[in-house]
Amino acid sequence: MSAERPRQIVIAGAGIAGLTAALAFSARGAPVKIFEQAKQLEAAGAGIQLSPNATRILERLGVLDRLLPNAVRPEAVVLKEARSLRELARVPLGAAGERRWGAPYLAAHRADLQAALMVTVAKLPDIELVTGAKVTAITVDRRTLSVEIEGKVREIPGDLLVGADGVWSSVRSQLVGKTTGFAQSRFSGELAWRATIPAESPAGQAFAAIGAKGCVTTFLHPGFHLVAYPVSQGSAFNLAAFTKGERIAEGWSGHAAPVILTSAMRGTAPALAKLVGLAGPWTAFPIHTVEQQRWTMPDGVALIGDAAHAMTPFAAQGAAMAIEDAAMLANLVAEFPGDPKQSLTIWNNLRRPRVEKVLKRGALNRMAWHAWGPVAIARNLVLATRPAQELAADLDWLYGWDEKKVVRR
Repeated sequence: MSAERPRQIVIAGAGIAGLTAALAFSARGAPVKIFEQAKQLEAAGAGIQLSPNATRILERLGVLDRLLPNAVRPEAVVLKEARSLRELARVPLGAAGERRWGAPYLAAHRADLQAALMVTVAKLPDIELVTGAKVTAITVDRRTLSVEIEGKVREIPGDLLVGADGVWSSVRSQLVGKTTGFAQSRFSGELAWRATIPAESPAGQAFAAIGAKGCVTTFLHPGFHLVAYPVSQGSAFNLAAFTKGERIAEGWSGHAAPVILTSAMRGTAPALAKLVGLAGPWTAFPIHTVEQQRWTMPDGVALIGDAAHAMTPFAAQGAAMAIEDAAMLANLVAEFPGDPKQSLTIWNNLRRPRVEKVLKRGALNRMAWHAWGPVAIARNLVLATRPAQELAADLDWLYGWDEKKVVRR
């Protein structure tokens, strides 16, 4: 940073992406103002997986120690066949993964991560959070941001507006149609079905009977797949099933007929069908994605996380990519004080190949997990012949990523 005090960073959205960005910019000496449209912060969703590429950043920002007491360190990711419940493969995590990738792999409740971020933010006097404030229009001119909040225009001295307001981003919507390269979100054709069950409940006991203890267990089937893992110090299990489905709602959750899920599960093991029955009622979430050519405007706007590149959850990297986005953006803006165009151009060029590779991994996972017939047989043979350490090595590029090695200071 230059000797001159950095100008203010304005962030739209106080979710995982926005709060992480606020902490990252604050760590680099910049004052931050966050506008959040909700009058009261509430965590959407349920469980969340945080791989080492995310947790090492959270540790540097002072968040990890606040999250760890409520998180779980899974021992492995275990793949099982939904029809027979036979174990197909096991990717070691736990202590072995932490030694390999230099940071822990965690399973947590999203509310616990949100709380850890909020507590950390609240302790920093140079971060101001304004709730009940939706950004409805933006103008960037000569290092001054004009931000319209529910019809009232505010002139804010600042270098950068960060759109971290999610898949239905208001900031992004201001750019669609006005500037080429920006697009609205679209429904992926997939539904996520979520439930959180107490470990001591009948549903929890049903999962304990068929899941891999202390692990992330994924059940594979041509019509669906189900991911389950412990959260909240192991007192509950987060379940997420994924099926094809019709568009239901422009929001985090909506109403969909449970028969969509049960029909997709035809031919599964009775014990798995019992678990799904006991775990209800399930909440259906439409999976929306964002595919666009641009994430930045050179005069001082950047989109991060789901606002930039909302993705399907099949690589379990949505939150991790938002955390990476935030950390790298803050570092590059600090590298080029007074020159947002250069910092945003470099950030966009560095992040895009990384995110595109993650998207490809997610598509590959979905194809493999929903394989049927000869393809499923081939998948099972490949998994049976590959040692666990080789499966872990396949993830070195993903979990071993460190923004300090990408951005030299």
